[in-house]
Amino acid sequence: MSRLLAQSELAQKTYKIIEHLQHYFVQGLSQKGALLKSDFSDFEPVEWLRDEGLHGGGCRMMATDTLFNRASVNLSQVFYEDSPQKPLNSATAVSTIIHPAHPLSPSMHMHISFTERKKGNGYWRIMADLNPSNKNDLFENIFVNAMKTVAKDLYDFAKKQGDAYFFIPALDRHRGVTHFYLEQHDSGDWEQDSKLALEFGKAVIDAYCEIFYHSNFEQRKATTEESINQLNYHSLYFLQVLTLDRGTTSGLLAHNQNDVGTLGSIPATINTVLLKSWIEKLPDIHKPLMQGLLSVLDESEHCLINDKQKQALVDQLRLFYKNNPDAVHLQAKGFVVPPTVRNHNGKTS
Repeated sequence: MSRLLAQSELAQKTYKIIEHLQHYFVQGLSQKGALLKSDFSDFEPVEWLRDEGLHGGGCRMMATDTLFNRASVNLSQVFYEDSPQKPLNSATAVSTIIHPAHPLSPSMHMHISFTERKKGNGYWRIMADLNPSNKNDLFENIFVNAMKTVAKDLYDFAKKQGDAYFFIPALDRHRGVTHFYLEQHDSGDWEQDSKLALEFGKAVIDAYCEIFYHSNFEQRKATTEESINQLNYHSLYFLQVLTLDRGTTSGLLAHNQNDVGTLGSIPATINTVLLKSWIEKLPDIHKPLMQGLLSVLDESEHCLINDKQKQALVDQLRLFYKNNPDAVHLQAKGFVVPPTVRNHNGKTS
């Protein structure tokens, strides 16, 4: 079956913005990739359907070239216009994490979405963060300046909220070096807010494509220490996403129709020996979660993760929250906690 789209005017306008950002990012990375490699392999689309397409779904563009460790640029639109009992009318998003292969090329995350509710105002979520495994002040400045130029007076607030969201208490550090997070953003002027979302997304994409190109251009062979730093960062990312990231967990608890896609950004290789050593630092309630996750992976300093293992990880995560529902309160949060799961599964009254 084909993937249907929402019929509301706001959802249709949002879809055009989100679709443009997806194409813009894939095109930007592809153009830089072609400059770096004459035989660059482009991104490939993978479709998924919500309720066989009757309530939408999405398309993730997956990188196939060796310039990337893992890269996925996801577009989605889920809607319940025919389900009056659900609070959510539509949710449209572009969400991506890029993990380049070269240790000197930083990872990057971006999420831009609009949630349209049946009652009350809709709201935007706008996130972006740079995640280097080997620090580079120049790249960080390029990324920050791009965000500041568009966000203007909103930048300081979004930075503080992002720093709160991406902090990992057990390890006393952040996931990345610069974080931007606006949650439930609604100025009362949808056109103005949608313009901010589009311009912010394009500015971040332009900045990252420049960083991606220059970090790969010289093709300097990474040192052993730099390669280890990358593997350790990828392991840190794994821990943050599967124990703390509210967006990932909410998506997996809301439905089971895009499990592998939701974990499409998990790095290809992690150090499960390092992850095991971190268990004692986790809150007691998170220790069985990490133990369960590691139980479906090989114990190795270079553990490969494929789609079958991603599904096994999702099964472990759902089992944990079924047995420990109160653990959702330990998930990452900014200054506002979005009701994502209730929007999909709850009632309007």
